Amino acid sequence: MAERGRVLVTGASIGIGEATARRLTAEGFNVIATARRADRLQKLAAETGADIFPADLTVQADVDALVAHVLNGGGITALVNNAGGARGQDPVAEARLDDWLEMYRINVLATVALTRALLPGLRKQGGDIVFVTSTAAQETYVGGAGYTAAKHAERMIKDTLRIELVGEPVRLIEIRPGMVKTEEFSKRRLGSEEAAAKVYAGVAEPLVAEDIADAIAWTLTRPKHVNIDSLVIRPVAQANSWTVARK
Repeated sequence: MAERGRVLVTGASIGIGEATARRLTAEGFNVIATARRADRLQKLAAETGADIFPADLTVQADVDALVAHVLNGGGITALVNNAGGARGQDPVAEARLDDWLEMYRINVLATVALTRALLPGLRKQGGDIVFVTSTAAQETYVGGAGYTAAKHAERMIKDTLRIELVGEPVRLIEIRPGMVKTEEFSKRRLGSEEAAAKVYAGVAEPLVAEDIADAIAWTLTRPKHVNIDSLVIRPVAQANSWTVARK
């Protein structure tokens, strides 16, 4: 299979990021996988042949080192901004500002920092930037203020870049997943396996990470004149963030 390009995938140690790195490698892309956990990245590299670079994208020195690694290898043709996450479900009146700050750091500021650093090369040679946001980027729900605020902000990065770069050879793509059952997302947000299990209780078939990886691969393999501005993906059992069929 001919190589399709060089892609950097963030948050690639688990969940959607890991599934995306595996899928894009299988599709013929040369994948650079980054995340904080080196042990999981090493396993991914051993199983897929992906290039790996451990980094914490909330630390500017790590971002700089990652960018240097990418550029020393000849740059990239696509960036998949997948790293992110949610913390807590507090109402606004009881907002834990440390949680809000952490969500902004990982969903918004880390995305801006890496996108800004790699944008010159993508503008020069052409390429794609994928933003994995959430249906939380388009709607609100009880207990979701901090996360929806962060994901709305991340969505605006893509929307603004879409205007700023129109006419240039850069595609700006957004994937908005609904309910996706992964190993750690809900556990990290809610703090326990028991609480996380309740999120998916009675839902026959929530999405899985591979469903989102499939969508990302599809957007990146469209003809170059086709820009998938935004793609909303939910399980059949979910109509919106607060309307879910449960048995």
